[in-house]
Amino acid sequence: MARESITGAVAVLCGVQFVDVLGVTSMVTAIPAMLVGVSAPAEATPVLATVYAMLFGGLLVLGARLGDRYGHRRVLLIGVAAFAAVSVVGATAGDIVQLVAARGLQGAAAAMSVPPALRLLLDAAPEGPRRRSALAAWSAAGAAAGALGYLVGGGLTDLFSWRAVFWVNLPVALVLVVAVLLLVPKSPAVLASTRLDLVGAVLLVAAVMALILGASLAEQPQHRLLGGLLVVAGLVLTGLFVRAQRRTQDPLVPRAAVRSANLRTGTMVSFVNTATTSSTGVLATLFLQEQLGVSPAGAGLVLLPFSLAVVAGSASSKPLGNRLERRPLGAVGLAGIAVGNLLLILTHGSVGGIVTGVIVAGAGLGVASVAGTAIGTDVPEDLAGTATGLLNTGAQLGTALGVAALLILAAAVPDAGTAVAWGLAAAAAALAALGLAMSPHPNRRRHATEGSGLASFDDGQRNSRQR
Repeated sequence: MARESITGAVAVLCGVQFVDVLGVTSMVTAIPAMLVGVSAPAEATPVLATVYAMLFGGLLVLGARLGDRYGHRRVLLIGVAAFAAVSVVGATAGDIVQLVAARGLQGAAAAMSVPPALRLLLDAAPEGPRRRSALAAWSAAGAAAGALGYLVGGGLTDLFSWRAVFWVNLPVALVLVVAVLLLVPKSPAVLASTRLDLVGAVLLVAAVMALILGASLAEQPQHRLLGGLLVVAGLVLTGLFVRAQRRTQDPLVPRAAVRSANLRTGTMVSFVNTATTSSTGVLATLFLQEQLGVSPAGAGLVLLPFSLAVVAGSASSKPLGNRLERRPLGAVGLAGIAVGNLLLILTHGSVGGIVTGVIVAGAGLGVASVAGTAIGTDVPEDLAGTATGLLNTGAQLGTALGVAALLILAAAVPDAGTAVAWGLAAAAAALAALGLAMSPHPNRRRHATEGSGLASFDDGQRNSRQR
């Protein structure tokens, strides 16, 4: 592809990522107005807040496999169109059932969009330096959407109504569909003759939904028992899923994917990234409001530099990638997350310290996200689609389980609970960084075999240094 074509395709695909992430955060600020608008009780908040993430996280791997079977551009277009269609369901909701259903279906549509979009982005930028730039743009798009979502959702709700948060998706989706048709090349189906593992898909969706909903409920003392039971159920379903995968002829997660060291490492990095930063942000928000008396809007502004730092960290991964291989690069990013959490402890009680800590953690997240995605997608052609689904699933579970675990820990330790939770996040990120730095780099023969055709990340580094 020509440079202009690559740039256009990457921009459009990052736009898909931006819209799907914006769909998560923009709705958060509108939830109170939604509940009032449909005359629903406050008790509906946990389900309304998590149903998107439950279906999104549960269906990501299936979305990736559908792209492998039917073509990633085709599945992407269906996902974007479905996202717009179910937004109409949400915008016209008259009761809480319709509203929850719309949010869940939006999550399902996003799961059909994100893995194919990332897979097509890898196809559009197959070379080392271009790959790094594309992955940096992908991470930056998600971070920017995360930062702007709260402001967009609040602004639309204040200016018009909460229904505008749904209606705005229609013109945006139309633009994306046209742009994908014009700028993103078709992708061939790589598993056209393979039977889809529907039993595995059902078990995986059920397991992820139970884990995410259970983790969300466990954050609240009055629902902690139910949340714990759901987490246990999720773990049991995960065990059943693994057992079913071993027995079926065409598993949802191919056996080669399970054996891939790169994919396992990339998924681990994705999980730790979100587990140690999403929890940090939530704890900081609560501390600012409950301990320092900062308003919700003020807390949002205090934490806005976090998302901006993720964008900056993603951008810096390109020059850093010219000097470091992927695993050391990921270790640097995870170390930044650890240092950011430590700064939060050392400056406990200071607004300026919280700002400094989240900036450092955000920059580390930006670097680690690009490196983790590069590692996890360094797999053979027929595993690339599955890799995108697993990486995103790891990130979703990291957010849900990390936030729940650290909120429970913070509540369990009198006085110093928040500091202890930040310390645990710092320790987890530091251990992951150490493991990544000490992990042996695959030898060139294995690297060529495992990453053929898709991840010339290290080769691009080597060639650029030689030039």
